[in-house]
Amino acid sequence: MNAWIYMLLGALLTLALVWLRTHRAGFVAQRPQDYEDEGPAFDVRKHLNGPLLCEGVIYGPMGRVSSRFTADFHAVWDGNSGVMTEKFLYDDGSVQNREWRLELTGDGTIRARADDVVGTGMGRQSGPTVLLRYDIRLPKESGGHVLNTVDWMYLTPNGTIMNRSQFRKFGIKVAELVATMRPKET
Repeated sequence: MNAWIYMLLGALLTLALVWLRTHRAGFVAQRPQDYEDEGPAFDVRKHLNGPLLCEGVIYGPMGRVSSRFTADFHAVWDGNSGVMTEKFLYDDGSVQNREWRLELTGDGTIRARADDVVGTGMGRQSGPTVLLRYDIRLPKESGGHVLNTVDWMYLTPNGTIMNRSQFRKFGIKVAELVATMRPKET
């Protein structure tokens, strides 16, 4: 009987440590306040505006690259409302299109909607960062699953944006995206 109690306590301790690592010390534990006093300031109306080039990789659940892509973005703002169209070209030849409808409030809060986003994504710009959380529905060809997404964008001193996103299902990371975004040369 004592062996079962020790096994149960060990399992509970392991689960508690995994939860702490994931929610208090990992990527998803970052907060916009962590960056608010740093610079240069990320203003989505300025830095996500006009034609942009995006290049990136997607890692699968085991950490190996599962896909590479390039994308053309184009964002247009009217005051605090913006529309950003995205056209992704993946290494397997497939194409994906998305249109984000963005709203920025006076306190830096961002509301984001897209056809494959379930509900409304919520985020915040703070210092040189933007955080966006949303649930995205994968295409039917990819299973149609809904994944919880945490999307961090970091503005670099030269104006390039580094994007790191993690996708989770039932709290388990199933994919990660790392990409750069920069103004497209005309």
